[in-house]
Amino acid sequence: MKFNLLPILALISSSHAWLPFEENREPLLGRDGSSLFKNSLSSDGKRWLPGSTPIRGVNLGSLFVSEPWMMTPTWNGMNCPQSEPRSEFDCMLKLGQTGGDAAFQKHYQDWIPESDFDKMASYGLNTVRIPVGYWMYEDIVYRDSEHFPRGGLAHLKRICGYASNRGFYIILDLHGAPGAQVANNAFTGQYTPNPGFYQDYQFDRAYKFLAWLRQVVHENTEFRNVGMFEVVNEPLREFEDSGKTTYMRNTFYPTAYKTIRDKEASLGITSNNYVHIQFMNKLWNSGDPQQYLTNNNFAAYDDHRYLKWSGISQDKDTYLRTSCNDDRSGDAAHGWDWPVLVGEWSLSAPLDGNQEWNDYWRPDNNKDFYSRWFKAQVLAYEKHVAGWIFWSWKTELGSDYRWSYSAAVDAGVIPKDLNSIANSGACNGF
Repeated sequence: MKFNLLPILALISSSHAWLPFEENREPLLGRDGSSLFKNSLSSDGKRWLPGSTPIRGVNLGSLFVSEPWMMTPTWNGMNCPQSEPRSEFDCMLKLGQTGGDAAFQKHYQDWIPESDFDKMASYGLNTVRIPVGYWMYEDIVYRDSEHFPRGGLAHLKRICGYASNRGFYIILDLHGAPGAQVANNAFTGQYTPNPGFYQDYQFDRAYKFLAWLRQVVHENTEFRNVGMFEVVNEPLREFEDSGKTTYMRNTFYPTAYKTIRDKEASLGITSNNYVHIQFMNKLWNSGDPQQYLTNNNFAAYDDHRYLKWSGISQDKDTYLRTSCNDDRSGDAAHGWDWPVLVGEWSLSAPLDGNQEWNDYWRPDNNKDFYSRWFKAQVLAYEKHVAGWIFWSWKTELGSDYRWSYSAAVDAGVIPKDLNSIANSGACNGF
């Protein structure tokens, strides 16, 4: 369905900086021109959760930062490497720049069609988080030693246009940082045993990327609903290398924050239109992200909650009990790391991959459990923090819907009416 954007665009600035439910801010507008984030009432007239409608979103995983584990048929069809290391860097090294560019251009075009945004809206979702890599800013790529696809920006612009046209709130996440922020993980764009991000010249490239992206967002109407930048996704944890995490917090975090604010000031953006700047929260265990910040105005924090890696007992009752009582907000008064979004979570269980497909956990004959666990997590994340963003909208994992929101809806595990969760009784007994 198409609609006339002109009346709506007359009411909004080039980009929305605020969280969509904040008071005294111009609301994000849906296709009918009404506020997408107005208070949501249940059928009995009571607010089903306190406050305004929370963030309810999905990650657009593997769109601009490919993760082969979740898109194997597409990855294989692109003729990318079939064995480790497998990352965008490795695929481009194999295919060459011209062939690789063509393969990734097709992937960008095909992975999430415009019609998927209509589905997201019909399911009651209101937010998308879009992982991107620094190589989207092609000027900072070392062409003699780094191998990444070109031409991503035009597709990011198109995708954000689809989302903005439907009133979605948009978070842009630096998922792949220069030099890679963690070892041996395709989500950084380069599968490397030595994360090279934690040094000045790589930080400098990240600052250039963030400043560039802020200007792009400001100058193109397709990005008008971008309200948040995440400065780096899932960096090292303190137990992995406390020196690097400390250097990140005392150097990269405050400078990244200042870089974005300086760019906004240079563009004449008023302070009420600043984007939120997001950091991984204290629970990620990279240290307190606010420790060295001298200004945290319009800062936000990202919590990733995968119970399979949380150290709890691997049984269904423990999963349900943990989720039903899960407060990820920090202290009771939100004295730190606030506002918080649970920016990644899933239905994947258990930790032991050998058990994933036994009768106790397999997805096809445990739909009732996975549906209840989804609802339990939603109840917790909407009660204690500002909302949630599921990983991910789409995968190519066949019958395993546990990582795919769209597949879980198709399987009847995730309800199309999210407001129905309030009275579902998912946490009765827990």
